Amino acid sequence: MEDLSPAIIVATAAFIAGIVFGAVTNRTNFCTMGSISDIVFMGNLGRFRAWMLAIAVAVLGTQFLHAGEFIDIYQAPFLSPSLGWLGSILGGLLFGFGMAMAGGCGNKTLVRIGGGNLKSVVVFLVLGLVGYMTMRGLTGLFRVEVIEATNAALPVSQGIPDLLTLAGLDLATARWIVTGVVAGGLLIFCFKDAEFRTSPNNLAAGLILGAMIPVGWWITGVLGYDDFEPLPLTSFTFVRPSGDSLQYLMTFTGATINFGIAVVGGVILGSFLVAVSTKTFALESFTDADDMTRHLVGAALMGFGGVVAMGCTIGQGITGISTLSLGSLLALISIVLGCACGMKYLEEGSLCGALKALLAKE
Repeated sequence: MEDLSPAIIVATAAFIAGIVFGAVTNRTNFCTMGSISDIVFMGNLGRFRAWMLAIAVAVLGTQFLHAGEFIDIYQAPFLSPSLGWLGSILGGLLFGFGMAMAGGCGNKTLVRIGGGNLKSVVVFLVLGLVGYMTMRGLTGLFRVEVIEATNAALPVSQGIPDLLTLAGLDLATARWIVTGVVAGGLLIFCFKDAEFRTSPNNLAAGLILGAMIPVGWWITGVLGYDDFEPLPLTSFTFVRPSGDSLQYLMTFTGATINFGIAVVGGVILGSFLVAVSTKTFALESFTDADDMTRHLVGAALMGFGGVVAMGCTIGQGITGISTLSLGSLLALISIVLGCACGMKYLEEGSLCGALKALLAKE
C-alpha cells in the first residue's frame, strides 16, 4: 500500500464502493425517479421514504465525520459562500424533467447498463457528452456567462447552519440543531409508516446507500489523504463523473483515474453481478423512433441540468444534502418538481397539460 499513490488507493476503494452501490440499487430496486413516479401515479411513498432514509443516514454520518475532524466538509464543493440559486433551480428542473424522459437518473442509468439495457448505454453516452460540454465545452459558455453570473455572494458559507449564525447562533450549536431537525424529521417520516418498516428492500436501500455517502467522504478525505498529493474531497455523484469517464476512456494513456470514474465502473459491475446471479440480465433496446428521441432529449437535459445544478438526485439529493447546503436543498426540490412535471408531460402530451395536471386539485 505504501508504494501506491493516493489516487490509485482512492480509485480502488471507490471501485469497490461503487460495486456495493450498484449491487444494492439493483437488488432493492432503489430508484429516485421511480419513487416520484410512485407518488404521482399511485400515491405510494415506499420508495420515496427509502430515498429520505438514505438522506437521513447520510446527514448523520457526514456530520459525525466532520464533528470528529476526520474530514472538513467545507472542502467539498457544496459549501462555498457563493449561492448558485439559478443553477440549482433551473438545472434541477431540467435534470428532473430529463430523467423522466430518459427513464431514470444517472445512477439508475448505470444500474440498467449493468442489467443489459442498451437504451441506457445511449443515455449514458449522451448524458456524459453533454455534461462534459457543460463543464468545459460549448454549453459551458452559457453556464459561466449566464447561470453563474447570477450567483449570490454570501457573507458566510451557504451551509444552513452557517446562515443561522447570522442570527447569532453558535456554529456548532446551529449545526447540531439543523442535523437533528433534518435527520430526525426524516427518520420520523420514514418509520411512522408500518408498511415501510416491514419492507426489507426499502430499509436496506435507505440504510446501505445512505451509509455509502460518508464512506465516500472517508475514502477521499481519510484513506486518500496526503499532504503532498491532496485529492478533492468528494462522494457519490453521477453526472460529472459520467463525462469524466468518457474522457478517461478516450485519453487513457494521458489521463488519471479519480473517485467518480472508479465509482461509475463499480456501479455498472455491481449491477451486472446481481443481474447475472438473479437471472434478470436481459438485453433491451428502443421500441421505436419516438422512444429513442425521448431518451436522447432526456439524456441531454440531464447532462446539462446536472452540471448546472452541481449534481443529480444522488449528487445533490443525498451527497449535497448531507453537508446541509442550502443550494443542495434548492436543487433537490427542483429535481423533484421537474421530474413530477416530466411524468405528467408523458401522460398529458404537452407541457401546459402537465402543469395543469400538477396544479389541479384532486
